[in-house]
Amino acid sequence: MFRSLASLFFYARFVRSFSALGYRRAVGDEDAPAPDFSGQTWLVTGATGGIGRAIALQANRAGARVLTVARSKDRLKALKAAADTPGRMVPLAADLALLADIRRLPSKRSVQTRPVDVLVNNVGVLLNDHQLTEEGLEASFATNLLGPFVLTEELQAAGLLAADGVIINVSSGGMYGSPLKLEPMNCTNPDRFDGMTAYAMHKRAMVELTRCWNDHWQGAPMAHVMHPGWVDTQGVRTALPVFRKTLQRVLRTPEQGADTVLWLAAQRPTPAPEGGIWLDRSLQPEHEFSWTRRSPHTAEDLVAYLQRLAQR
Repeated sequence: MFRSLASLFFYARFVRSFSALGYRRAVGDEDAPAPDFSGQTWLVTGATGGIGRAIALQANRAGARVLTVARSKDRLKALKAAADTPGRMVPLAADLALLADIRRLPSKRSVQTRPVDVLVNNVGVLLNDHQLTEEGLEASFATNLLGPFVLTEELQAAGLLAADGVIINVSSGGMYGSPLKLEPMNCTNPDRFDGMTAYAMHKRAMVELTRCWNDHWQGAPMAHVMHPGWVDTQGVRTALPVFRKTLQRVLRTPEQGADTVLWLAAQRPTPAPEGGIWLDRSLQPEHEFSWTRRSPHTAEDLVAYLQRLAQR
């Protein structure tokens, strides 16, 4: 009962800004000038569905060479066939929940061709059932946070991120429901696992991780974190069927969810903000409730924790 009331309060609080109504109010319905990403190399994770697919297709249409990372070879093949310029859509099959798969990506010839100008850490899952990867990690934690951390750090260490490039981390409005936590994010005990809580913690940590990368790398490359609002994707249909049924008429399209990623890549706002999260091309507060500010952990603690798990 309490969980239902808390969810109702949360949805009522954010429906005007996170729904398609908020997108239309903030961005409008008029077509903006098409960006030009000619000559750029992008790498997009979770590229075969929902927001990731919309990002990959629109970046390709705007002239970018897009490295698309996902698990399914068949869906990667279908994405390539759907592209305006299939020759600039480069499929890379990898299980983004497995660190071994992720660590192989920087050695791929297609990744080493030239530095990545735009890295979009888009992949994300909300699991209702507890799952462990073959590496002993909770699957949503490995996918949502540890995997993007390892991928980005390995690309940077290999000199494969352009110094004048940009990292765009895709978080979620769900992060407003959690402070920064560490050990609870990787819940290996199925009796204590709550998929929605885990997802919120992972997405809160992505905001802190963005801040840490900017501190460490001093904008070379620069990192931004955004959230796409409430988007009607297959993941939402599977993980949150009641939410989707209730709000289906006002959920955003994947293209609307992708809009701020494309805008950030085109505009490259500088300097990197010291806090906040981008929504609909505007920097928004990263906390909406005072209790989410109360954490004993810092962004540096988070990085140390992720580094420790990455060494498993």
